[in-house]
Amino acid sequence: MSTISLIVAVAENLAIGKENKLLWEIKDDLKLFMKTTSGHAVIHGRKSFESIGKPLPNRSNILITRNKHYKVRGAFVVNSLDEALTLAEKLEFNGEIFILGGAEIYRQSLDKIDKLYISNIDASFSDADAYFPEINWSNWVLESENKYPKNEVNEYSFTWRTYLRKG
Repeated sequence: MSTISLIVAVAENLAIGKENKLLWEIKDDLKLFMKTTSGHAVIHGRKSFESIGKPLPNRSNILITRNKHYKVRGAFVVNSLDEALTLAEKLEFNGEIFILGGAEIYRQSLDKIDKLYISNIDASFSDADAYFPEINWSNWVLESENKYPKNEVNEYSFTWRTYLRKG
């Protein structure tokens, strides 16, 4: 069985996006995201996928949509999270499947994931329209933590944390 991981960048007020776009530009976070998910199966919701605009390279991209006729070149299209996870398990050869969002896919996946990769952005965004769901932190243990400063490539400082599900 592969590890099912969720990866997200989230503001202090749990904001993750506005109008299907990120609320920040943080190149170090993007590098961590690309390095961490490269070579793995990744699961996107349709809106999250469309915000990127194309399948992520060097990954098995799986897109969830309710539209049974939706097609995307270079990605697998399924109609539910369970279907996506079953397909990802067949495609994954490196042992880890990544949930990439958006908000609804994160909500649906919280009870299924084994590992969290969270970039905690040191800012709040009152104009966001997409939020990360609340997590019961008593079910998780911090595995690692690295801080990144605000600088010429990071619009905001952030902390990259990984958590493992207890038990």
